[in-house]
Amino acid sequence: MAEHTAARVLVESVSQGFEEFEPPADRSVPDGPLGWPGYDDQRARVTARTGAAESVLCGRGWVGSRQAVFIAFEFGFLGGSIGTAAGARVVAAFEQARQQRLPVISLVASGGSRMQEGICALRQLQEISRAALLTRQARIPHVTVLRDPTTGGMWAALAAAADVVLAAPGAAVAFGGSRVRRPIDTGEAFTAEGKLADGQVDRIVDDAELPDVLADLVALLHPQRLVRPPEPAPVPAALTSGDLPATGWHAVQRARAADRPRARAYLDAYFTNRFEISGDRAGGRDAGMICGIGDHRGRTIAFAAQTGTANTPAGFRTAARLIRLADQLGIPVLTLVDTPGAANDAAAERGGIGPAIAESFTAVADARVPITTLVIGEGGSGGALALAAPERTWITSDAYFAVIAPESSAAILKRAPAEVPELAGLLRLRPQDLVDLGFVQGIAR
Repeated sequence: MAEHTAARVLVESVSQGFEEFEPPADRSVPDGPLGWPGYDDQRARVTARTGAAESVLCGRGWVGSRQAVFIAFEFGFLGGSIGTAAGARVVAAFEQARQQRLPVISLVASGGSRMQEGICALRQLQEISRAALLTRQARIPHVTVLRDPTTGGMWAALAAAADVVLAAPGAAVAFGGSRVRRPIDTGEAFTAEGKLADGQVDRIVDDAELPDVLADLVALLHPQRLVRPPEPAPVPAALTSGDLPATGWHAVQRARAADRPRARAYLDAYFTNRFEISGDRAGGRDAGMICGIGDHRGRTIAFAAQTGTANTPAGFRTAARLIRLADQLGIPVLTLVDTPGAANDAAAERGGIGPAIAESFTAVADARVPITTLVIGEGGSGGALALAAPERTWITSDAYFAVIAPESSAAILKRAPAEVPELAGLLRLRPQDLVDLGFVQGIAR
């Protein structure tokens, strides 16, 4: 009967040649560790109805041209809940992933820990979390897909800790399930779409596109492709070929020009294929910070790119998340700098703009993988410097980098607006000035 379970059908819809792992030895006792009355009979009825022997199915299958380890939940088996036997299966699957150096794909639909096994079920969250951590430390990626519903412990201990989080449209996603929340606690915050808006999900993916998305991710993140230390990401070619600016104010005007190439144009020219991650996993998203991984001439390269806006705390935290992920997996990083400066309004202050920028600085400083930076527009103060790689920063001819914007310089010095162009010159912010000062290694052509 097992070949007809919903979990197996799901796995086989996104992979080929799936082979189930031999489950760990069954150490169950009559009616479970709590002696819950009728528990054995309940499981027998569920098995007869679903064809599943447990709430998770674990094995290995091909995703595109690569293999991956799958952990698929059978929601029809006691709500996809985790008990001691199911927890042992998940832990063993992560062990197989480490032994075979294969990425992990978890297809989650679970109500959490199994009530009939009490604290013995709850402690599986610790075991699963530890197994996932050991796999992360082995530089093996974990991609999760949130199905309907994903609540409780499997959201908190397994799915939310994944490197990339995908979700099915309309899936219920929450720490507290609908039966244990207050009746008034409803709405988008408890859905996949709400989690995307709050920076906790990277992308909503429907069933039709899921096989291709997973194949792309496995191809980009497969551990066999990753080498430490990797070669640095090549400097992107400049998308403009104009002469160098004659004055500092000219450099500022060119960087602010509406028709100047922006980050997406550079990413399109640099990568043949890419996947963007979204959000800081702490409640925020910033459309002005594009982060992800992509294929550049057969190599996997991570990227964090500013789009010309004043970045929010969520943007800097997302960039730091991306850099840490790349460092964990041994992937070189490319950053594109283009911001007039970090957001400095009340919302940014309440959101922790200072600590967020500090987090980005720390991620860059702590990275063991090489980071390559190209300044493609405005390089506004610390908000731009937080993404710049020390000793590996280049600049285009229509960009600048400054300790402060010329207008802000005039305000601080109590100078008239008419003196802003003069101050731009004194700041020595032109590309050629930055080469002379040793801040950039060269001007991209």
